Amino acid sequence: MPSQKTFRQGVTAVFRARNIPAIGFLWPVPASKNIRSRGENLTYNVPRLIFSLLLVGVDMGRGGLPSDGTQYSIAIISDEESTFPEICRFLAHTFTTVLAASEDQIQAQVTTPQLDGIVLDLDSIGNGHGDGLEVLQELRRIREDIVLVAITRSTDRSVRLKASQSGADEFFLAPLNLQEFQVVLLRALEKRSLELEGRRLREHVENKSAFCGMIGCSAPMQKVYQAIQAVADSNATVLVRGESGTGKELVAQAIVQSGDRKDNPFICLNCSAIPENLIESELFGYEKGAFTGAETAKAGLIEVAHTGTLFLDEITTLDHNLQAKLLRVLQEHATQRVGGRSVKKIDFRLIAATNDDLEDMVNKGRFREDLFYRINVVPIVIPPLRDREGDLPLLLDHFLRVYCAANRKPLKQLQPEVIGILEDYPWPGNVRELENIVQRLVVMNDSPFIAAHHLPQQLLYSSTASQEAILIPEQGVDFDAEMQRIEIAYLNAALRRTGGRKSAAATLLRLDPQRMKYLCRTLKIEAEATKAIRVNK
Repeated sequence: MPSQKTFRQGVTAVFRARNIPAIGFLWPVPASKNIRSRGENLTYNVPRLIFSLLLVGVDMGRGGLPSDGTQYSIAIISDEESTFPEICRFLAHTFTTVLAASEDQIQAQVTTPQLDGIVLDLDSIGNGHGDGLEVLQELRRIREDIVLVAITRSTDRSVRLKASQSGADEFFLAPLNLQEFQVVLLRALEKRSLELEGRRLREHVENKSAFCGMIGCSAPMQKVYQAIQAVADSNATVLVRGESGTGKELVAQAIVQSGDRKDNPFICLNCSAIPENLIESELFGYEKGAFTGAETAKAGLIEVAHTGTLFLDEITTLDHNLQAKLLRVLQEHATQRVGGRSVKKIDFRLIAATNDDLEDMVNKGRFREDLFYRINVVPIVIPPLRDREGDLPLLLDHFLRVYCAANRKPLKQLQPEVIGILEDYPWPGNVRELENIVQRLVVMNDSPFIAAHHLPQQLLYSSTASQEAILIPEQGVDFDAEMQRIEIAYLNAALRRTGGRKSAAATLLRLDPQRMKYLCRTLKIEAEATKAIRVNK
């Protein structure tokens, strides 16, 4: 009879061979949670456990039975040895079955094929279904990719809920209705395989459409990625240009992550966020006593960025004096602190960013021409969101997952008309505006779906899709009735403007006077027009 340690090592070896962590695995169980004695004695303190494994080699992530004839693999853990032959015969049409009732058989079978599901008899574990639920929970922790089915003879209604909370996909009361068992089990396996396939496809799309934290696979973004990769390992100064909210800092981070300086300091400064009287000391640092309040010396951000990268966002907000000092630093790669006399050599790379028209600012004398040419060594232009065809759905999916997870909410689904409305919107705030709107929709909406009426009003007003949805609702319209309503509105408006004179109204609407009289008579608007005139008088 093998010891607890020997059995545990055997089971651990089986699961490590399949790259599954077996930390604190299910066996051996404590003496107080022994499996009830009915069959062969397999290990010390785990008497007479019978593992029935219905196994077959198969690829994970199938939708239904594969066309090549292979079948799903199921492991059944139970002490009801007498029921196995009947279950095996009934499932033989859907599952290829191989019985394993010892540790060696478990190792021989589990290390070869892929396991699709486990059927666990909760009553076979320890002193009842309570211990079985703990085992079920541990199985789910170890294997998130398989289907777990729980079986019990207990009539306690709470067991079903507890089993679901422990990770069970399906739940059955014994004795089994084998026909129902087969149908439900196959359905659960197909559903799980579709989920796995969807997860793989989503990961594949994300891998192809993501680059260093940036989401998008459109042609303009591919050019941005190529530019980042080309410049990443060089020391050339980069000027990132783009509208507000396009992700200029993300591009700067991507350049750093892709280059040789990724493990060195990455210093970011938004030049527009620092008051003019403080930004010089922030950039260049100062010596003790350089000005009132300078009680100790402080290194500037340029100095801190030594061996690394300095990112200056909104560089156009620097005044001319600071532009001149920055130009000198870039030319000599040396900096001097405020109030200091010594010059310190600095090895750093500059990445600058702006959403302004630099050429126009140079022409108007608002930005130094020499500094412009010094920082415009490698320009990278980020396209606005409206020009990134096909990227909006990817960004929506990304932000929905991020904010649903952050707010502990189930993943919300977008209704089809919502996508049309969002694609029609010009997005003046670009990706930042989209992210903020998605966050608002997740936080403020408790529905599992996001419909058109959940969207902010400015999106609906500017969207052709939303206007069409208003014009023609989902249930459709009575075309003839709508046309008649429009005719009545025009005729009444013309009669009111002309004081009820039909000939003048006909001229205003460019209608023949006889047709005007015919329409008024047919649509019965004579009385209404006359009444309106009398009221006005």
